[in-house]
Amino acid sequence: MSQKETSDAFKAFNNPDSLYFKIKQACSSEWHDYCHHEFVTGIQDGSLPLDCFKHYLQQDYLFLIHFARAYALAVYKSDSIADMRTASGSVSGILAEMNLHLDYCAEWGLSEEEVVSKPESQATMAYTRYVLERGMAGDILDLHVALSPCAVGYAEIGLRLINDPATQREGNPYWQWIQTYGGEEFVSGSIRQVETLDQLAESRFNDGRMDSLCRTFKEATRLEIGFWDMGWNKSF
Repeated sequence: MSQKETSDAFKAFNNPDSLYFKIKQACSSEWHDYCHHEFVTGIQDGSLPLDCFKHYLQQDYLFLIHFARAYALAVYKSDSIADMRTASGSVSGILAEMNLHLDYCAEWGLSEEEVVSKPESQATMAYTRYVLERGMAGDILDLHVALSPCAVGYAEIGLRLINDPATQREGNPYWQWIQTYGGEEFVSGSIRQVETLDQLAESRFNDGRMDSLCRTFKEATRLEIGFWDMGWNKSF
């Protein structure tokens, strides 16, 4: 990404007028713990044990299955053809990403059979089912708020790491991961997610919903922390 693109991305993620920034600020402590988790620090300096990363990769594939279902639910919850097309594009993108994810796992010595045959961890189940529950119980804005800590948070993490002079590049086995989530394609998609929240808020948001949306975002962020914990501890 160019310097201007990077600057624009940081501005988009920290625009004080955006709904995303407002609900993120409401759980600033949890957000910091998520973005600066020891798992993330281990990726940044290359010290994360390889078996922890492999465990995370395997669970992340199972996570993507349910993320695709969540965006499929967004199609159902949409009120307009434009929103349906946007959500449908996200489903297609995640399904394509799953194939790339398996290729990436293979580079780490994990066969497709190994990846898909492992059981879901409690952290994977808790987070994905929470997102689906919020989507089922609420409207499309509730669903997108629940999706945002992952859909935008990974880009915030990747963008910070790729631009931090302290990040280990040479010899870091996780540098490709950092480049993926801090790269133009993923960051651009995350900026669109921020914009989607504001677009949905135009017709669905009122001050009375703020507390509920903040609780949803905060809970999803806590579950993201739990997902890092799962990788760090190699737990099921």
